[in-house]
Amino acid sequence: MQRRTFLSTLALGTAGLTAAPLLVHAQNGSSPNASEQTGSKHTGRAPDQLPMNSGEHPRYRPAYRVGLGGAIGLGDMRRQIPEQQALELLQTAWDQGIRYYDSSPWYGLGLSERRHAPFLSSHDRDAFIASSKTGRLLIPDRGYSHPNWQGVNNFNYEYDYSASATRRSIEDSLQRMGVPNLDMVFIHDLSPDNADLGDRWKEHFDIAVKGAMPELIKMREEGLIKGWGMGVNTLPPAMGALEQSDPDVILIATQYSLLKHDDALKELLPAAQSRDVSLVLGAPLNSGYLAGNQYYNYSTDVPEGIREKRERYRELARAHDTDLRTAALQFCNAPSVVASVLHGASKPGHVRENVASLSVQIPPEFWAAAKQQGLMAENAPTPT
Repeated sequence: MQRRTFLSTLALGTAGLTAAPLLVHAQNGSSPNASEQTGSKHTGRAPDQLPMNSGEHPRYRPAYRVGLGGAIGLGDMRRQIPEQQALELLQTAWDQGIRYYDSSPWYGLGLSERRHAPFLSSHDRDAFIASSKTGRLLIPDRGYSHPNWQGVNNFNYEYDYSASATRRSIEDSLQRMGVPNLDMVFIHDLSPDNADLGDRWKEHFDIAVKGAMPELIKMREEGLIKGWGMGVNTLPPAMGALEQSDPDVILIATQYSLLKHDDALKELLPAAQSRDVSLVLGAPLNSGYLAGNQYYNYSTDVPEGIREKRERYRELARAHDTDLRTAALQFCNAPSVVASVLHGASKPGHVRENVASLSVQIPPEFWAAAKQQGLMAENAPTPT
């Protein structure tokens, strides 16, 4: 089926999706998975009833299965987005029932957070959840620009994972976003794939273990945030935080998708589940690659074998009269340890398409064939 025809059918079948129950976790806190990736039993309790990790506090788990990522359309990644279009993007997400908004000082060097402010401040604070990041402090620098973000931003940045910088970063984000508190804060890009840090990421991680992490625990106790974790694109720092500190939720991007999920399935998912830590998945389409563009994980350098794997998935989707992007989004939402999936979008229509995809029944034969053909791990949870 052609993608355009398929999505038009979705739109007709999902009119009035504003209060769609698929956007919110069921009352018992479970996710729509058919099978689990480990032998551990999921608690099946609501987020505020999850077991306490060490007798101190219940884990915070975001209640919304879908969130809007703030990098592409709100941070001007790859292209400049007019202010009116950015506002329409946020409004469309709200109209479609999305109530989770994620940003970062890094996205557009403050632009994404600033664009959230007029929109979020117009709604009751209890009506949505918001998350941002820490790890980079913004410094005024007239005329400065960065190749990741289009246009002139007028802000430079420096890395600082100390306790004092973490508190300052969050306070700055609160002002830029126009909110009195954040639901979640993620320690951002403290990872070996960050070219700025390179091999020195471990030095910065040690600083975070002694600085940012205890400070975030303290801020959680103060009520300034509800939960914290890592916001990274690789597994080692996520695993390190689980082993050395007390996170509530891990935002992991690019590591759990139709194209790449084996390592996360073996390591991160069972480790998080054993600690009652939930996951937020970023880049479920591998930076749009599974939706048809040429960026794979934020780069046009596509690893060997990935193009072939995408084409095999496309053929499989056509054979089962389904849409690959829809299957990719539903695949990410299947494991019970996954609390939410962040969808990126640069146009309001993309938001509507992504939300509509949650209401489609993917033929079970598609998932079975993907496993039979070796495209998908045998023990990967799939939607019912």
